[in-house]
Parts: sequence; C-alpha cells; structure tokens
Amino acid sequence: MALKSTIYKVQLQLADMDRHVYADHSLTLARHPSETEERLMMRVLAFALHVSADDTHGQLEFTKGLSDVDEPALWHKDLTGQLLHWIELGQPDDRRLIKAAGRAERVTVIAYAASTPVWWAPLQGKLSRAPNISVWQIPAEQSQALAALAQRGMNLQVTVQDGIVWVGDGEHSVQIEPVKLTP
Repeated sequence: MALKSTIYKVQLQLADMDRHVYADHSLTLARHPSETEERLMMRVLAFALHVSADDTHGQLEFTKGLSDVDEPALWHKDLTGQLLHWIELGQPDDRRLIKAAGRAERVTVIAYAASTPVWWAPLQGKLSRAPNISVWQIPAEQSQALAALAQRGMNLQVTVQDGIVWVGDGEHSVQIEPVKLTP
C-alpha cells in the first residue's frame, strides 16, 4: 500500500517591505511521504519571497513537486500559460537548470543544505551562460530552525526588510538571511 501525502494548512501574513507586497494567503500544501518538513517549509518560504502583489499577470503556484520530475517546486505562469518564473529547491543538476532557463523567463534556485558549497562549486561556471538563473543559499541552521516551526495547521507571519526575513508563529521566530550565490 502506498503512503499518502500529509496535508498542511498555512495562514500566511506577508509584509515584504523590500518589494512592497502586503497580503494574507491561505495555503494548502501536500507533503509527499519522502519530503521532509524542512523542504516543506522552504516551499512556504519560497512562496513568501516570490508571490506577486497582484494576480494581473497570473499566479505563483505550488506544483506536483516531488511527484513530477518535470516540474519545479513552484512556478508562476501568466494568464496565457507562458512560464514566467521557475523556482527550484535544493540542489538540482545543471542540465535541469539550463533546460528550465530555456522554458522560463526567470529561474530561481533556493539551496538550503549544509553541502551547498560543494554542490555549487562545479556549477558556478556552467550556469554563467544562463543569465536568467539566480541561485540563493539559505544557511542550513536557519532552514532547520524554520523546519522546527512546521505543524499541520500553521499561522505564520513573514516580514522581509533589507534582505532579511523573519518568520514567526506567535510563539517562536526565525531570522533568515538568504545569500545570493550568482552575480
């Protein structure tokens, strides 16, 4: 018998002062049996950092993710179905990223494992020919602290100011400082 996904409900209050995006979002996420809570929370963080202020040019959406190897963790398509933004999590290989760069206007990678420098070293030169790819690192201790906030029902407040992200659930708070690896 196959294991079923676990459903997480998130009430997200976003105040992104860097991008002037202020909104409340009700999110329902299915956590694949092989997905960790750390990756699940990185999906929530990626959503908060990249959601648009309005839906006039389509919406940022969670994809099938781990259930479909041809899709990223999140993507933003315009109203015609054109792929505007492809968002990957973890440490995808260079061929996947180059292919995504050909399909989408923008590609963002959010790496969060302690092994990110080892993964990034050989890819850095290969990805320089795709200027629409940006790679960010979330320090492992910060992503693990974020994972500790995971619950089946969450009320999260996310504040972004001067490139620093604070995520809180009313009782605990995590400060996240993304590091840009691409120029």
